Amino acid sequence: MAGWIVLGIVVAVVLWAIVSYNSLVGLRNQVKNAWHQIDVQLKRRYDLIPNLVEVVKGYMSFEQETLQKVIQARNMAMQAQGPRAQAEAEGMLTGALKSLFALVESYPDLKANQNASRLQEELTSTENKIAFARQFYNDSVMSYNNTIQMFPSNLIAGSFQFTVAEFFQVPEAEKAPVKVSLR
Repeated sequence: MAGWIVLGIVVAVVLWAIVSYNSLVGLRNQVKNAWHQIDVQLKRRYDLIPNLVEVVKGYMSFEQETLQKVIQARNMAMQAQGPRAQAEAEGMLTGALKSLFALVESYPDLKANQNASRLQEELTSTENKIAFARQFYNDSVMSYNNTIQMFPSNLIAGSFQFTVAEFFQVPEAEKAPVKVSLR
């Protein structure tokens, strides 16, 4: 009788370990998937930017420095690796795009251009999708990190080298309040 009880306990522990391990693998894969969803939206954004620059270039012959900054920021963002580097590079790209959009407002012919307007709308839509993808990524990271750090699943996580995932954080430069002027 005692042998059956011990066997039952051993089977229960083994089953718990298997379920915990599989859960951790699933959460880790969800984090990876969420990161790749951000990549998909960023790729869309990167593809739209050269089109916008080409449309704008003809109208803004005196604003080449701004266009160069947009292209340079895009290239840096495409090469960034990991959440921290990606956040910093994306912050620079967002700033460059804001400067470009502000200049577009000062060119009435460009502002009325259908292609420029459509590309701006697509970029705005893509920005929203990127924000949602980042939020999903951070939610996935939180679930994963909680699971690998909480008892008793931390026993399995530690045994199989599951490591804490890094959150996507907004760079400090982007946390400053937006200045609004109605003049």
